[in-house]
Amino acid sequence: MSQHFLLSAAARETFKAVRWASTEGEPVCSKCGCVEAYEIATRQIFKCKGCLAQFSVTSGTIFASRKLPIRDILAAIAIFVNGAKGYSALQLSRDLDVQYKTAFVMAHKLREAIALSRSAEKLDGVVEVDGAYFGGYVKPENKKADRVDRRLSENQSGKRQVVIAMREREGRTVTGITRTEAQGVSLVAPMVAASATVHADEASHWDALHARFATKRINHSEAYSQDGACTNQVESFFSRLRRAEVGTHHHIAGKYLAAYASEMAWREDNRRVSNGGQFAQVVGAAMAAPVSRQWKGYWQRAA
Repeated sequence: MSQHFLLSAAARETFKAVRWASTEGEPVCSKCGCVEAYEIATRQIFKCKGCLAQFSVTSGTIFASRKLPIRDILAAIAIFVNGAKGYSALQLSRDLDVQYKTAFVMAHKLREAIALSRSAEKLDGVVEVDGAYFGGYVKPENKKADRVDRRLSENQSGKRQVVIAMREREGRTVTGITRTEAQGVSLVAPMVAASATVHADEASHWDALHARFATKRINHSEAYSQDGACTNQVESFFSRLRRAEVGTHHHIAGKYLAAYASEMAWREDNRRVSNGGQFAQVVGAAMAAPVSRQWKGYWQRAA
């Protein structure tokens, strides 16, 4: 028996143990939930004794209809979590020896699974709130005489977006995407408990928070922390997101900005967790996530 087969068998057993933990790795039908199934060993799939449906270890999960071997998926997850500042699809494609498009879709499936696994409970305690602008870069003209003031709205591309981050002290980080920072005020109430104390900077649009929360404000033109008020932890998150943009992905704006922001929030919250712990989290999230509608093949999206 070759080492290649042993690795594939071990990877498959790992997926079975994670996905069907409640039955100690014994397959459960993804359609009817029946716990009685037998394996068709030659095809490495199972057949349900109840509804007679055939299913694999990844059926009904975010990796449904996969083409990559399971060992490559596990390798991709291990590589993905190892990047402290994120991991680019180009580098992942080289490490796995697959096409860039394959690695790009794989990475975004992992981001989707991570986002779905994040707790929906409201933040509480001390919560810092702020926003940061991403995307919409306008390249300056070569000659100084031809350059315009890129701060004016008429000279902008209209593609700039804001990542609104809410970070709980010694807790979780939650993100949202808006067109302007002022629009981010409406995101705070659904995501932060009324009993929380909210820290924000002196931007006037955050004034609306006083009507709902106990609020502390910090004027950054005077100090970064003063009288117990600061937003240093949420600024730390934006620093990590900027490093992911500049040093790893180079471009994280547009329709994918929310996915990258959510990923970096997860990395920030789990930065003290070991690689093995992060690997287990992502594998578990991928097995619990339903079939992706955004990242399935175009012929499967209507299925």
